[in-house]
Amino acid sequence: MEVGFGHWEWLSWHWFLPSTWLNFSWEQGWILYVLCIVPLIFLWRNRFGLPPRYHVEISSGHQLPPPSPLRFLRFIPDIFISLSIGFIVIALARPQETNTLTEQTSEGIDIIIVLDISESMQIEDFSPNRLEASKKIAVDFIKGRQYDRIGIVLFSGKAYSLSPLTTDYQMLENYIQDINQFLIPETGTAIGNAVGIATIRLQESPSASKVIILISDGDSNAGSLDPITATQISASYGIKLYSILVGKDGKVPVPTKLFGATKLIDNTINEATLRQIAMIGEGEFFRATSNDDLSRVFKKIDSYEKTEIKEIRYQNTRDFYPMYLHWAIVFWLLWLLSKSTFISNILED
Repeated sequence: MEVGFGHWEWLSWHWFLPSTWLNFSWEQGWILYVLCIVPLIFLWRNRFGLPPRYHVEISSGHQLPPPSPLRFLRFIPDIFISLSIGFIVIALARPQETNTLTEQTSEGIDIIIVLDISESMQIEDFSPNRLEASKKIAVDFIKGRQYDRIGIVLFSGKAYSLSPLTTDYQMLENYIQDINQFLIPETGTAIGNAVGIATIRLQESPSASKVIILISDGDSNAGSLDPITATQISASYGIKLYSILVGKDGKVPVPTKLFGATKLIDNTINEATLRQIAMIGEGEFFRATSNDDLSRVFKKIDSYEKTEIKEIRYQNTRDFYPMYLHWAIVFWLLWLLSKSTFISNILED
């Protein structure tokens, strides 16, 4: 609420508006019920409380003129004193306005999503395949985060950083949508190199919480860095590592080059490496054999890694009773002045 008259702020019709009163909070709101009594006092005084009139009989052959409307001016002093009392009551009710300022601070988590895009991620035991299912769930995961910096590392026969740590979630979503198996021509699964690049991204981070989420469907069979060694280095920097193994054992459909046709192949999955990585990284190992499984895994990780948000509230309370005290004094002075003028009937005073 701003009027902006400095010391003369009270000199405004703004304080008379019902909309202004509705915006107030009242420290002693029950006192406002006294306002109902003020007009009753006014009516009682004019009906019963005035001294008896003195009548003077006049003999005249002419018809007396009708009563003048000016006779109602004698009510002006009562109106002034009623307004003065009313504004005193409003001032006693303590009209206030409270402004609440909320400051939120958070210590975000730095997260690197490490995604396998090797040829085997095209297997269609997920819908439509392992890679596309992982991309969709990763996008959903990013959309659910706030304040956290997230980066992306891709790997196949080699590993590359697709995005540095950032809070630009729309940019990350666009990057993920464009991921395909042809971004890295080298074949294989270089898990150790991927964990190593993610560690480099996180090692200098000032964040208290650093996390790697590794998504793959097989053993490490490429790259120059052993995945266990890479994980031990990562853990030495206080980085937590979650590993997710996607895929089913047994017969799985694999796309062929013949007009989208598929063929069935035998698929075996070795959990040992990813389990050991999660254990060394003090995270957790997950096995996902369907889109729903993968979605539940990411929801669980999301619940584990919550950003702590601290909220500080500041309240600034301002009293407006001086505005109504000023007006009470003004109407009291007007009452005194009006009593000394012709508009007050001295016979009824």
